[in-house]
Amino acid sequence: MDDQTQELIKRLEAQVAQLRQENERLRLENQKLREQLDEARRAEVRQAAPFRRDECAKIPPDQKKKPGRKVGHPGSCRSLPGHIDRTVEVPLERCPRCGGEVHDRQRLEQIIEEIPPVRPLVVKIITYEGRCARCGDVRSAHPLQTSLGQGAAKVQLGPRALALAAVLNKTHGLTMRKTCNVLKDLAGLRLTPGGLSQALGRVARRVKGEYEWLIEQIRGSPAVFADETSWWVGGPGWWLWTYTTPKATVYRVEASRGSQVVKEGLGGDFAGILVSDCLATYDPAPCRKHKCIAHHLRAICAAKKLPGISDLTYLRHWEVLLKTAIALYEVRPQMTPEDFAEKRRRMEAWVDRLLAQPVAQTGDVRIQNRLAKQRPHLLGCLHDPAAEPTNNRAERSLRPAVIARKLSCGNKTIAGRDTWQVLTSLGATCAQRCVDFVGFLASRLPLVQTAG
Repeated sequence: MDDQTQELIKRLEAQVAQLRQENERLRLENQKLREQLDEARRAEVRQAAPFRRDECAKIPPDQKKKPGRKVGHPGSCRSLPGHIDRTVEVPLERCPRCGGEVHDRQRLEQIIEEIPPVRPLVVKIITYEGRCARCGDVRSAHPLQTSLGQGAAKVQLGPRALALAAVLNKTHGLTMRKTCNVLKDLAGLRLTPGGLSQALGRVARRVKGEYEWLIEQIRGSPAVFADETSWWVGGPGWWLWTYTTPKATVYRVEASRGSQVVKEGLGGDFAGILVSDCLATYDPAPCRKHKCIAHHLRAICAAKKLPGISDLTYLRHWEVLLKTAIALYEVRPQMTPEDFAEKRRRMEAWVDRLLAQPVAQTGDVRIQNRLAKQRPHLLGCLHDPAAEPTNNRAERSLRPAVIARKLSCGNKTIAGRDTWQVLTSLGATCAQRCVDFVGFLASRLPLVQTAG
C-alpha cells in the first residue's frame, strides 16, 4: 500500500470519528429538546401552570434562608385565657394504685382550652307585613335577619355564620367546597359551593360602603406601598393590584397593567409618597415616589453575573451605597435632624459621583442607566420617613393572594371578582388593626341594627 493510500485512509478515519462525535452531540441535543418538550406539555395541564415560577428563578436550596425565627429570639408559649368557665378539682386522698396513704401532696394547676360540640342555633322568626295609612307598606324585622327571602329561600344563614364563611374563604384561603366541608364538620351547617358563592356576593354588596371608605383612607395616607401580580377572571389577562399601608390594605382586580390603574387607585389629589418597584407603570403617577432599594440590589447581583465583567468595583460601590441608605433610614430616630440632614446630603453627593463616573463594562453600564433613570426617586426614603426603603410591605400583602391563586387561579366571573376584592381587602385590614373580622362582618349584616 503506497503512502498516498495510507494518507487517504487516515483522512477518512478522522472524518468518520468527527461524524461520530457530531452524531453523538446531535443525539444528546435531540434528547434534551424532547425532555423540554415533554416538560412543556406537562406544564400546560398543571393547575398552577399560568402563574408558576420558572425553575431558573427559584432560589437554590443551598442559598435559602434557614426557616424559623433567628437564634436567640424570646420564647413563645400559649397565653392564659381571659376567663375560666369551670374549675375542676381532682383529689388525691389515696394512692390510685394500691390505695395507700399519700404524703407530701402538692397542688398542680393546668388550664385546658377545648371546643365543645357545636350544634347550630336554629331560630324560627315570625314577622309581619302590613300597610300604614301614613307610611305605606311596612313590616317588622329581627336583628338575626340578613335577608327577606321567603318560600324556597326562607332558610337563611345568620350574620355570624355568613361572616365565618367569608373569613374561611377570603381570609384563610379555603376553596368554596372546603369552606362548605368545614362548616358542616365543625358547626353542622349544610350548604353548597354555589349557594355559598351567592351568599358571599350578598355579603360583599352589604359592606361595599366600608370598602369604598377604605379606599379613601388609603388615598389620604402619607405613604402607600403598591405592587401587582397576574390574575384570572374567567381567563388570563387580568391583574391584581395591592395598595397597602401599616393600617389598611386595598385589593383591586383590573383588566389592565397600565398607569391609568395607578392614577385611579390613588386618586387625583394623592399627596403622599408612592413606594413601588421599578415598573414603568408607576412613573406617570403625579405624586412623590420612592423605588424599592431591594430591587436595585437584586439588579446589581444579576449584573455581576453578566459576561465580560472582570472588575466588580463599580457595582460594589453601588451595593455599599444602597445598603448604607437602608441603614441610615433605620437609625434616623436616634439622630438629630441636623446630623441626619448632613448625612443625607453626603449620600446624594455620593450618588451623583457614581452616576458621573465613566463606565464601559456591560453590567456597569446597565446599572448606571437604571439608577440614572430612577435618580429622582432613588433616596426618597431618606427625604420622607413614611416611605420605607423597600417595597416588602406590598409584596407581603400579595403573598396570601398568590397562595390562593394556586388553588383557584383567581375568579370565574366579574361578580366573583367584586366579591373577592371587597371581602379580602376588609379581612386584611382587620388583621392589620387586630380587629375580629367575624365580629366586624356580623355587626354589619343584619337588616336591623341593634342599639350600641
